[in-house]
Order: sequence, then structure tokens, then C-alpha cells
Amino acid sequence: MAKQVRRCKWAEGVSLGYIEYHDKEWGIPVYDDKIQFEFLILEGAQAGLSWSTILNKREGYRQAFADFDVQKVARFTTKRVEKLLGNPAIVRNRLKVQSAVTNAKAFIEVQEEFGSFSNYIWGFVDGTPIQNKFKKDSDIPATSPESDTLSKDLKKRGFKFVGSTIMYAHMQATGLVNDHVVSCFRYKPCAAKAKKKRK
Repeated sequence: MAKQVRRCKWAEGVSLGYIEYHDKEWGIPVYDDKIQFEFLILEGAQAGLSWSTILNKREGYRQAFADFDVQKVARFTTKRVEKLLGNPAIVRNRLKVQSAVTNAKAFIEVQEEFGSFSNYIWGFVDGTPIQNKFKKDSDIPATSPESDTLSKDLKKRGFKFVGSTIMYAHMQATGLVNDHVVSCFRYKPCAAKAKKKRK
């Protein structure tokens, strides 16, 4: 019976972990700053790599980056960064590891200005998830006007690895955009969660 479930094509035939991510996380509106910070680190780490690679290292990232505690990551020293570069459980790219610390500091500044990072990022979609109605994966864009604007603003605030493509992926993952194809069994539930939360 499981084969009868219709999913977005990108989630099929990769791994059970990939399918579970698609079925239980991707596209659900996120209003929790800790989860927003986690995806900011993971999406930045994914640049140039496959998302399955990052999912496989997710637990390694959780341990390496203090369970995605933004206050702790912001205090990571140069010595701590050097130690992380020897950790095979994460992507050992110096710029990406350093950007996580840089972004943590910028993230805190945004929290202080807007009350929360969630308040800030949801402002780019007027507080309401964008409900796209794509029929096939190939229709889904890599960027949007909203991700362009978000990317530019984040860069002005000192964030790194926040190009428009990365931020559109972030918006998809955290439900600012519902990009499940309409035939996917997760399309309607994600749309319903968005409506319920924003009433």
C-alpha cells in the first residue's frame, strides 16, 4: 500500500531518511527560532552538495554545533572552529564552518531587533505562507522575488552563504513556501497547517 502514496518526485527512491524528512518536516511552517537556525546552518552547508549528504550528517551537525544553540555557536572560538574542521561528521569546509559562527552572531542581532528571527523572516511573505500549485517538480523554481529580497537583506546584515537559491530552499524547508506538488499527499496538510497557524 505504501507504493500508492504520491510524493514529490525528489523524495522518491533516495533513502528512508529522505522520505521521512519529506513526509514529516519539509514544507511545514516553522515559527521556532532554534529550528530556523538549524536550517540556516544546514542549508548553507548543503551549497554545492546533495541534500541527502546533509541529512546523513544532520546528527553530526547537531552534536558539533551545540544542538543548534545560537548563543553557544556565536561564542565558538577560532580554536573550536579548527577542531570542527577535523570532524568527519560534518562538511569540513572552512568557509562554511566559519559562516555558521558569523551567522549565529548576525542571527542574535536580528532577534534583538525584531523580537525573534521568526518575526523577521516571516515578514518577507507578509506573515502568510505562499501556496504554490505546481503540478510537477520541474515547474518549481530555484529562486523567487521573495528569496531574492531576503537574500539581499541577510547579506546586508552580515550573513554568509545566504544566496537566493539557498534561501529559497530554506523557505521551502521551513514552510514559508508550500512547494509540494499538488498531487503530493503532503500538499493539503501543509496548506492546512499554514491556514490554521495564521488565523
